[in-house]
Amino acid sequence: MADATRTSTGMARIEAAFATADQEGRAALMPYLMGCFPDREGAIEVARAYADAGADLVEVGVPFSDPLADGPVIHAAATQALDRGADFDGALAACEVLGEGVPSVAMCYVNMVLAQGPLRFAGRLAEAGAAGAIVPDLPLEESGEIREALEAEGLALIPLVAPTTPFDRRRRICESARGFVYVVSVVGVTGERDEFPPELSELVRAVKEEAAVPIAVGFGIGTPQQAAAVGKLADGVIIGTRLVREVSEAGDTAAGAEAAGAFLREVRAALAG
Repeated sequence: MADATRTSTGMARIEAAFATADQEGRAALMPYLMGCFPDREGAIEVARAYADAGADLVEVGVPFSDPLADGPVIHAAATQALDRGADFDGALAACEVLGEGVPSVAMCYVNMVLAQGPLRFAGRLAEAGAAGAIVPDLPLEESGEIREALEAEGLALIPLVAPTTPFDRRRRICESARGFVYVVSVVGVTGERDEFPPELSELVRAVKEEAAVPIAVGFGIGTPQQAAAVGKLADGVIIGTRLVREVSEAGDTAAGAEAAGAFLREVRAALAG
């Protein structure tokens, strides 16, 4: 999967991944993994399982002590990873193993970006083969320097839009979007949900009209049926908590990677169905 030589920019690889899924008549499959969870080698094994299961893009979480957007399952995974010595570079090992074969985007909080500076942050992502970054607590008004550093490396700063985002602000976010727009399906933190708000379809429709890049929906998707339903609305489907739970509840790393891969194959089939 990994390739020592980058032949295209991160933004181009994201665009190509969505285009391939669209040509196949389905939404892009976008699983999340926690870097260094259950440990560094375990996360790499999970990343390989995702690729083998047909993931189009992978979101790689960087463990952080105060993950404000994450629910209890992902928060617990981050805590375990940190307790075992996880750091930024260790988390990016999953991006490195995915390489150009499967575009990856790093999900991290702005403190980690500022601690090393935007230029070093962007350079390290590029070295690891990542295609972009999601920084959920970075306001649009304060994103300029980080966006410029990433774009100089050919990487995308992925913006988020929530159900509570005001119209004017949502429009400005969409106009500046690169890579794709991450639509948060529900108000609150990550976690599996029994159902989605009826307003989701209208939100996705509006964002599609306002953005020139694909739209991916995340938060709350925990079954193949839910993924298929969201895949009829959006260009991509992001699944996190269910997969982290599969890894967490397995008896060992190999079993966790196998369970996560098996679930993703079901989702991939549902998206194609």
